[in-house]
Amino acid sequence: MFGNKSNEANKPIGGTPTQSALNSLVAGTSVEGTLSADNDIRIDGYLKGILNCKGKVIIGPKGQIEGEIKAQNAVIEGQFKGSIFIEDLLHIKETATVEGEINTDKLSVAPGAKFNVVSKMSQA
Repeated sequence: MFGNKSNEANKPIGGTPTQSALNSLVAGTSVEGTLSADNDIRIDGYLKGILNCKGKVIIGPKGQIEGEIKAQNAVIEGQFKGSIFIEDLLHIKETATVEGEINTDKLSVAPGAKFNVVSKMSQA
């Protein structure tokens, strides 16, 4: 009746995810449990639990995580308390407060960051 016999109606909205996609947990949002992400994720809210990310984790200046992070890379500007396992680079900004245990290949800590951890670094 409408003359269009293509499969446009069956295509997913938004297309397929790309490697540059960014997930976000915005300020004012709290999550408790396990969160998994195939792409980068930015946390500006509060997460209590486990975060598994195949890309980069960014904890914004107001973001807070209590628990465990496993990721390729991470940038922390807010608060983290727990255990963190980073395959490549962990960058701690001057506004960050980090407590717990970190395991990473490379570490960068800016002057001014509150950094009270036990640290293990991979050997090349």
